[in-house]
Amino acid sequence: MTTDAISTTKDIPNSAGFVSSSRWLLWSGIVALCAWVLVPIYLVALGALGGRQGVYVWPKTGLPTGISLEPFLLFLKTEGVVQSFLNSLGAAGITVALSILLGAPAGYALARYEFRGKDSYRLLVLLTRAFPLAILALPLTVSFIRLGLYDTILGVGLIHTVLALPFAALVTQGIFLGVPKELEEAAWVFGCTRIQAFFKVVAPLALPGIVATAVFAFVISWNEVFAASVLTVRNRTLTAYLLTVLSESPMHYRFAGGLMLILPSVVFIFAVRRYLFAIWGISSK
Repeated sequence: MTTDAISTTKDIPNSAGFVSSSRWLLWSGIVALCAWVLVPIYLVALGALGGRQGVYVWPKTGLPTGISLEPFLLFLKTEGVVQSFLNSLGAAGITVALSILLGAPAGYALARYEFRGKDSYRLLVLLTRAFPLAILALPLTVSFIRLGLYDTILGVGLIHTVLALPFAALVTQGIFLGVPKELEEAAWVFGCTRIQAFFKVVAPLALPGIVATAVFAFVISWNEVFAASVLTVRNRTLTAYLLTVLSESPMHYRFAGGLMLILPSVVFIFAVRRYLFAIWGISSK
């Protein structure tokens, strides 16, 4: 056996050990990340479903005891909770729809076309997030009163769209850059118009990234509280309602409100998980 063969044979166990260590680190990181996300949700659920005892009991047990839906159902029966929940869903739906309908074409234009001021436009899109919303609160309130949008879900949805649109435009630009232009050109050769080529070729390939953008827009709208508090009085979103009503409520009511804020985002992300996994090439049914 030659010297090179002997050295290669000796390196095999070391390579196997390196792969094993890398795999162990990977799974350790996954477990730590899952714990970072799931443990707070679990503790909030314990406080929401366990009543006063579930909030103040210490130490916390691994398996819940004395869990009941009654405290959470009692919270749902509080006047205004269900309506504010529906208002939040409406504002988030408007935000998602407008962010995709306006942001995706802007991202496609930035990815496919060269025009004067392209870099400046991209910078201006980013600068829209540089101004704190509190600075614009007064002029926005006056403008919305004049336009008849004050204290409406449409007005809240428009403000949330402004917050989510820069992200939608820039992220979809990167998504469309990842779709080869040659595929569109091939569709043109076979008789498709530009619009047909976009919907038949580009859109299906970019769908996972577009869904990820929609998830981000939904989360921005669902969690936003300042604009919803300033621009609404009666038609408050859930975050604005909880901010004003639960400040002096029992602790388990606050946990119930927190759980109600968390669940829709989790359900929405779970519903579109197959498109999110497709970004990293993970199949999910």
